[in-house]
Amino acid sequence: MPTVTLPPKENALFKRILRCYEHKQYRNGLKFCKQILSNPKFAEHGETLAMKGLTLNCLGKKEEAYELVRRGLRNDLKSHVCWHVYGLLQRSDKKYDEAIKCYRNALKWDKDNLQILRDLSLLQIQMRDLEGYRETRYQLLQLRPAQRASWIGYAIAYHLLEDYEMAAKIIEEFRKTQQTSPDKVDYEYSELLLYQNQVLREAGLFKEALEHLTTYEKQICDKLAVEETRGELLLKLERYDEASEVYYRLQERNPENWSYYHGLENALKPATAEEKLKIYEEAWVKYPKGLVPRRLPLSFLSGEKFRECLDKYLRMNFSKGCPPVFTTLKSLYNDKEKVSIIEELVVGFETSLNSCRMFNQNDDGKEEPPTTLLWVQYFLAQHYDQIGQQSLALEYINAAIESTPTLIELFLVKAKIYKHAGNIREAARWMDEAQALDTADRFINSKCAKYLLKAGLIKEAEDMCSKFTREGASAVENLNEMQCMWFQTECALAYKSMKKYGEALKKCHEIERHFVEITDDQFDFHTYCMRKMTLRSYVELLKLEDVLRLHPFYFKAARTAIHIYLSLHDNPLADDNKELQADTANLSDKELKKLRNKQRRAQKKAQLEEEKKNAEKEKQLKNQKKKKEDDDEEIGGPKEELIPEKLAKVENPLDEAVKFLTPLKNLVKNKIDTHLLAFEIYFRKEKFLLMLQSVKRAYAIDPDHPWLHQCLVRFFKAVSESKELPDAVHTVLKQEMARVFGVSNAKSYNQTFLTKHSHSIPHRLAAAKMMAYLDSSTEKKATELATALDESLSNRSIQICTDVLESLQDGSLSNTKETAAESYRAECHKLYPYSLAFMPPGYEENTKIAVNGDVSTETEELANDM
Repeated sequence: MPTVTLPPKENALFKRILRCYEHKQYRNGLKFCKQILSNPKFAEHGETLAMKGLTLNCLGKKEEAYELVRRGLRNDLKSHVCWHVYGLLQRSDKKYDEAIKCYRNALKWDKDNLQILRDLSLLQIQMRDLEGYRETRYQLLQLRPAQRASWIGYAIAYHLLEDYEMAAKIIEEFRKTQQTSPDKVDYEYSELLLYQNQVLREAGLFKEALEHLTTYEKQICDKLAVEETRGELLLKLERYDEASEVYYRLQERNPENWSYYHGLENALKPATAEEKLKIYEEAWVKYPKGLVPRRLPLSFLSGEKFRECLDKYLRMNFSKGCPPVFTTLKSLYNDKEKVSIIEELVVGFETSLNSCRMFNQNDDGKEEPPTTLLWVQYFLAQHYDQIGQQSLALEYINAAIESTPTLIELFLVKAKIYKHAGNIREAARWMDEAQALDTADRFINSKCAKYLLKAGLIKEAEDMCSKFTREGASAVENLNEMQCMWFQTECALAYKSMKKYGEALKKCHEIERHFVEITDDQFDFHTYCMRKMTLRSYVELLKLEDVLRLHPFYFKAARTAIHIYLSLHDNPLADDNKELQADTANLSDKELKKLRNKQRRAQKKAQLEEEKKNAEKEKQLKNQKKKKEDDDEEIGGPKEELIPEKLAKVENPLDEAVKFLTPLKNLVKNKIDTHLLAFEIYFRKEKFLLMLQSVKRAYAIDPDHPWLHQCLVRFFKAVSESKELPDAVHTVLKQEMARVFGVSNAKSYNQTFLTKHSHSIPHRLAAAKMMAYLDSSTEKKATELATALDESLSNRSIQICTDVLESLQDGSLSNTKETAAESYRAECHKLYPYSLAFMPPGYEENTKIAVNGDVSTETEELANDM
């Protein structure tokens, strides 16, 4: 149908519909739509139908909206309004590629429509269609050459396409049009100059960038950025004398900034450690209270000079009472010689302070206050914890707590020591003790919640967080709303260890949704940053968004989700009722009665929790309804609810795992875990070429990784046993295996690996597992290999020993599970007396954790059973 032109009365109504949409007065807009459409002549008016659909979409009636917009479009295919509205609808559903097509169709019928061009440019930058974005910005510049945003947008397009010189030229042309007096402070003009300078630097035009900085220095508001940039540019241009002057000035401004000292080192080019030390000795005189100039030399000094500087540094900090002093020295713990000097010095301090209240008996100085000894003990506790001597660490921290039982930091370190010793339940108890000393401290509250989650006390952790979440809303909902990802990550891991896979997956998917939201939130900044001229931050934001899923939070969530999906593929969840019937058939009357009681209690508890949840949901719905009525705004439709049961019983777990894997493969290529997780998925899918790709990438990162070794052995075995592979694929696999790994025989490869790494426990475990996997008759030898705990063996830790114990228990090493596992557990218990993993059977049932003064629910159930 051709475009129908509305008469003046209806046209005025149509304009009011547009105004109502812009002002979010959706209900009024629908009234005006009704007035036009109720006229038989215009009942099928395309543009009105489209606008009615768009308005209904904003009120959440998605299906009806799509129907109306499509009907409107069919009635008026040549209307730019209909195509534009259809694009907006697709955009609200996050179908950005479809929306771009609609906008392009709209421009066919109205090529100079500013609003459509702006909307198109937003989608192009969002989807990183940079070539298209440049063309659209060029059209906008031609249509509105007087607008600032037109020039800036066009320059940014070239900048993102890495055509820096062109971007610099456009900004310079635009800058010439800006009428500003040199003395007037104009923040937006200042930001433009700094952005122009950034573009010049990225183009490699350092000389021009320095001249530009000098010319416009007075008009730039951010004086610190000017000085720092000047220092960097002078270093790049090898004008070292001038650079050193700049860094001296910056040091005066902030003597605690590490980068200024590194800048000064690069400018003065000291040839030896002595010359380098002179730079810092000058700073000691200039800034006698400065801590950074005393800390930095400790990284490059050694021997007596190191001892001398460390002595002064530690005395300053201990006298002052500086809690993070150990954290500042942590990076030195890779050097064994430095660790022994630190220990010798601080133990000496402790002995002297105990006997004569001075750092050294030969000191002529004044006596130290009693708090100095406290901070020395605090340091020593952390020191011994770091080097794995938890018993000594506990002695020192207990002595410190005895002298000052109200200092929160002491309880924090005690909890940390127990965590590193493998007793997370005790750690959680002491962390709770720390938060009880200051319930208004949000940091301690979060720490405590984290420890409770690690201990598997999810309900208690939620209650702990509820002290700081919004009143009247469930703590979990509120934390999800606030994108509190550390809590959700720890929750996912806690649920996973409890084998509650549905709940764990729910948390992983919530984190995934946060990253999608963060990506979508860019929309708000595309126009805002150009309007406010915060261009450097804007470009930084775009670059960050491109690699957003590099973040550790995403990696942790994705790894957890993939592991769960792999478990669900290997062992799908059975029907609960059938499982229950099978279990009860083997129980005695007494055990059956006990089980029924337990089930009844669990049912009652679940019912109460359900009621509580429903009450909270109702309350939330009321609040949301009220909020919606107050402010009806455009929404992208309600999100699909994440139901744990549904997530755990997904039809194809491996396909779901691939969704989490894809961003990791694109962005986290440098982590071996990414490729090994990929291998685990493709191994189950029997995709041999993708398996080869994964192990090759992992091999390039760390050829001796124990997990990679297991993957390779399984891969070699799978290739040798596969009979249905096409000849071409088989040839490629054989050639590549011989080229990259030099061997394709699983047994000989395993033996070579074992010989090479016979002194490392994790490598011995990997080889032993594969030995049993390849030949079940070698189980005895494999078990002996994995369970050796000699002092001569390296990489022994609680985690590795726990892995060995789990391998014994799950039968991946030996079929005589119980005897081998029990004797190994007893051996490990002697080595790690605090670790929960190696405690005697029945130990956990006797432990109680009081959180907020309440005994945890698990202990209550135990008491009821008894």
